[in-house]
Amino acid sequence: MAAAGAGPGAGVEALAASVLDFVSGQQDGRGAEVAAGVKDGRWTVLQLVEALGFCLENTDPRMRGRGIQLLSQVLLQCYSLLQEKEVLHLVLFYESRLQDHHLVIPSVLQGLRALSMCEVLSPGLAVSVLKAIFQEVHVQSLMQLDRHTVYSIITNFMSTREEELKGLGADFTFGFIQVMDGEKDPRNLLVAFQIVRDLIAKDYSLGPFVEELFEVTSCYFPVDFTPPPNDPHGIQREDLILSLRAVLASTPQFAEFLLPLLIEKLDSELQSAKLDSLQTLTACCAIYGQKELQEFLPSLWSSLRREVFQTASEKIEAECLAALHALSACLSRSVLSSDSEDLLDSFLSSILQDCRHHLCEPDMKLVWPSAKLLQAAAGASLRTYHRITRSVLPLLLEQYTKHTQSSQRRTILEMLLGFLELQQKWGHVEEDESTLLSLQDPVCSVVFSALTDPSVQLQLVGIKALTVLGSLQGFLSSSGLELVVDHLIRLALHEEDSQSSEAAMEAAGSLAPTYPEVFSGRMVPRLEEELQSEREESYHNHRSLQQRCLQALAAVSTHTSIVRDTVPVLLQHLQKVQKGTEARNTEDMVSVCQSLHRVALQCQQDVEGCWYFHQTVVPCLLAMAVQAAMQESTHTLPGKALLEEEVLAAMIPVISAATTHLSPELAAQSVSHVVPLFLNGEVSFLPQNSFPCSFQPFGDGECLEAQRRLVALLMAFVCSLPRDVAIPQQEWLLRELLALSCSCNCPFTATTAAKCFAGLVNKHPAGQQLDEILQLAVNRMEPGLAEGPHRTQALTLLLWVTKALVLRYHPLSSCLTDKLLGLLGDTELGPTAADGFSLLMAESPDVLHKGCHADVRIMFRQRFFTDNVPKLVQGFHGAGPDVKANYLKGLSHVLNHLPKPVLVTELPTAVRIAALRCAHALTSLPTTVLLPYKGRVIRALAKPLDDKKRLVRKEAVAARGEWFLLGSPGR
Repeated sequence: MAAAGAGPGAGVEALAASVLDFVSGQQDGRGAEVAAGVKDGRWTVLQLVEALGFCLENTDPRMRGRGIQLLSQVLLQCYSLLQEKEVLHLVLFYESRLQDHHLVIPSVLQGLRALSMCEVLSPGLAVSVLKAIFQEVHVQSLMQLDRHTVYSIITNFMSTREEELKGLGADFTFGFIQVMDGEKDPRNLLVAFQIVRDLIAKDYSLGPFVEELFEVTSCYFPVDFTPPPNDPHGIQREDLILSLRAVLASTPQFAEFLLPLLIEKLDSELQSAKLDSLQTLTACCAIYGQKELQEFLPSLWSSLRREVFQTASEKIEAECLAALHALSACLSRSVLSSDSEDLLDSFLSSILQDCRHHLCEPDMKLVWPSAKLLQAAAGASLRTYHRITRSVLPLLLEQYTKHTQSSQRRTILEMLLGFLELQQKWGHVEEDESTLLSLQDPVCSVVFSALTDPSVQLQLVGIKALTVLGSLQGFLSSSGLELVVDHLIRLALHEEDSQSSEAAMEAAGSLAPTYPEVFSGRMVPRLEEELQSEREESYHNHRSLQQRCLQALAAVSTHTSIVRDTVPVLLQHLQKVQKGTEARNTEDMVSVCQSLHRVALQCQQDVEGCWYFHQTVVPCLLAMAVQAAMQESTHTLPGKALLEEEVLAAMIPVISAATTHLSPELAAQSVSHVVPLFLNGEVSFLPQNSFPCSFQPFGDGECLEAQRRLVALLMAFVCSLPRDVAIPQQEWLLRELLALSCSCNCPFTATTAAKCFAGLVNKHPAGQQLDEILQLAVNRMEPGLAEGPHRTQALTLLLWVTKALVLRYHPLSSCLTDKLLGLLGDTELGPTAADGFSLLMAESPDVLHKGCHADVRIMFRQRFFTDNVPKLVQGFHGAGPDVKANYLKGLSHVLNHLPKPVLVTELPTAVRIAALRCAHALTSLPTTVLLPYKGRVIRALAKPLDDKKRLVRKEAVAARGEWFLLGSPGR
């Protein structure tokens, strides 16, 4: 039940008192109270108007203005509660007040803004309000906020009363032109430009006022606006440029006025005006047709040609080419009637006439500008491409033959390449239309000749051209394709310059998916033959050739059918190297692993190729490693190279890349074999699985040292699995890894066990099992850190487990970080603990990163910074002189890995002043030491001269002054 007496009518005296307080200027807060009262039903708007009666009729305009201000303030809060009849009376009241004293007008406009948002506005009232504003208010004499209010009223009505406003016809457009004419404030201009766009886009009648509407907006072109320092509104010059451009390029009706303006600004000296004009022209071409452009094409082409031939600005050249492309595309789209002039053909004829002859000039001065213009036009449509290439390609081929210098030939071939690349846009083309097909033989001849030229730079362009030709379906004949492959093999394996060799391999990789049979049947056998050859040549040359064969086999493995041919060759070579006794076996094995890694990455996006690679390569690598470890255990020496840290480290990314992209089903299938191999010695799934003894990598005894090293391969596999793949016997595995990481004497094995443990803990679902394993880890670490022979191993485990938990925001991470902070004061472990902060913050290459599905929260670095930097600073101040450096080093690692924008916002003004004082103090050092840094420091000190804090600016001036004087006479 409501309190007795509460409801409409109750407390009218209280309302009158509040109104009096507000109107007399004593308490502005009463306005909000009155609005709240109307909102919750204590008073009605009618009661408010009655209470305001005495001041609305007052002869003092200030008093009237104050009364209307209160009413408008309430309406802005309560307009949705109004009835249709109330809105009608209020609109009529406010319209009549538009003729009142100028002090009253701002409040009247605020009231009308509130009413313009009412859904119950009667038909005809929107038009009535706008007519009244257009007739009674000289908008541009108002303050900025009041002008903005008028634009808001117009915007509101346009979004809700479109048909009514259109009933005004061109009068509405004319009224708005009067409102906007002379506007200067950027906040208002953004709204006004949007209104003009809506007028045009929503098809309001412009009537005879098209030119006036254009004039009232184009007077701001090109935009000349620099936001004031510390501008709270955040309006940038680019915002106004884009908004105005959207207006100017919104209708073909503006073309006859806009195009002369753009040509005029293009011919000016102002770079920004040129850029804006070119970008606006490009935007216009999207909606213009032949009719709009016809009269201006010669002038436009003249301006564009001049800018490209003469400009010193790459940006202006690029925009000119974009505009020419847009013009050609626009003319290509225009529907041609049979009796009209073919404007596109005459336009292209002008371009050819002005550019073609430059391609033949002996000094080749204007070759590139001409080629760029021709290519910009040619790329606009298939029609423009045929028209221009029909004229230009034969000329270029002729010029290539005429010139004999490699540098000239390279320039010509680069131009030819540009036209070949354009052909790629349209793919397979009809034979009778294609200029390129008719020139197949001379084009191939030119490209093949470049591949055998002594100039490496010409070869590189030739390889690019070859790649493009190969990508054009149906261009190369079968014999031509075989010749392409032969050239690529020769360049990849036998070209002295590594640039050409690598470019040929890349080309083979890009063409192989298009012609897998040719590359499988011709290139792979040749590479295998070279890899297995035992020719009598110098050791260095033989190794170099083998390296290139391995790289080429990887590069060409870009199609599943080719991968099925190359992977066995690579694995076979790895086995051959393992059995050898050469001194460089380690290096050879690393090379094979690098090639396998590249193949694995190239297979990742293909489900079939990814699974083939995984099930072929991973068991094979594991089998070879297990074999080598057992030979080591039984003291049979061959294969030892496979156990070198360098080789195992090269195997890790192969196994990881082969695993990260597996589907959960296939990953589960694989994990059911690999984990039992390490926990139970289950070798049955491995190829050639007749091993001399059992595999026990988690067993005790010195003879198993070699087997324990293979935990690195287990890490590569299990830490790369998708998060939703269940790992069999995971708790047992975690306990074994924990024990190994804390007790193993081999640093490599202990570290990889710690990383593997951390990788699994990071992905482990939260709950009791995780809490138990983490408690077990803490219980193992604490005594290990305190004393004994394995303190370093315990610290390594602490670092990796802390990282695993910090990444996922686990609650225990802060406790472990505190342990690490405590170790900074330890004279033995302190320096290593300090470097550990880099490990915590940096991206890890093999585990605990997003690529291997680790749980990495987006802001973990910022959170770590906030939680721990104060502790580091506090520790530094309290530390003894022998360990202070540890805290400083830890802090520098944290700051070094924090994103710079975050770091800047975290640094308080006091810090900036201290840094400037340090820079100032440095000038007391010997001048010879400082001079090399003088220019760099002076440039860096320029920015704080504009700092918003006066004290910072003062220090910057003092420091910069001293650096300026550095090295001057008398100092």
